[in-house]
Amino acid sequence: MPAEALILSAKAGRGVDEELGQLIRQLPPVALAFSGGVDSAYLLYALRASEHPFRAYYVASEFQPAFELKDAECLASELDVPLTVIRLSNLGNNKIAENGPQRCYYCKKQIFSHIAERALADGFNLLLDGTNADDQVDDRPGMRALTELGVRSPLREANLSKARIRELSRAAGLFTWDKPAYACLATRIAEGTAIDAASLARVEEAENALSAMGFKDFRCRKLGEAAKLEVNEHDLPLLIQKREQVLAVLRPYFEQVYLDLKLRN
Repeated sequence: MPAEALILSAKAGRGVDEELGQLIRQLPPVALAFSGGVDSAYLLYALRASEHPFRAYYVASEFQPAFELKDAECLASELDVPLTVIRLSNLGNNKIAENGPQRCYYCKKQIFSHIAERALADGFNLLLDGTNADDQVDDRPGMRALTELGVRSPLREANLSKARIRELSRAAGLFTWDKPAYACLATRIAEGTAIDAASLARVEEAENALSAMGFKDFRCRKLGEAAKLEVNEHDLPLLIQKREQVLAVLRPYFEQVYLDLKLRN
């Protein structure tokens, strides 16, 4: 959908869930932690369509691949929404780089603290994120960090599932509606293995190469000097068909390539 048409769609409120719209109207001016993914993209659209005062913030670190920032900037531009990009080094925090069991807690705490600080300076006291109704929050360290910081999750509060958010996003004309779920690059490194910039770069370049070959929902995890591929059932025939090509494109980054037979859902 052209940018002009998308703005008209937002002005018309097309694809905005009624309960979410009511919830948004009850909020003060807000800051949105915008990742460029399906959920926060839809929340960005809903805020824009509701003509609610807000500002979007994207944190660019070593853990985010370049395409996520590109997607975030693209959607913000299409909706004519200002986007503040905050540059941050997660690897400068030893509690994050050591990659222990609480890594996600320290990472979320650092990222959202920086957004909250910048947002407060811009006059926004309330911070929102894109957690949806399907996300498990009780046993996730990162969610604990958001709770401690007072971050609110309107999509979850409006009981919007991932599937429903995709439907609404498609109705609104958002290009993110069918974007695969994407966890940060740090999740490609096994817990307990220290994270460094070189390892993250290898994973990102390998995944970019696989994406260019047509793979959609997959992961390339680093196991020492080897890669473990996780693909969904739909892409398994493609992997078999292009096995030699996959090995060739991954050879510059990993000595061995393994397939995890527990396929992605």
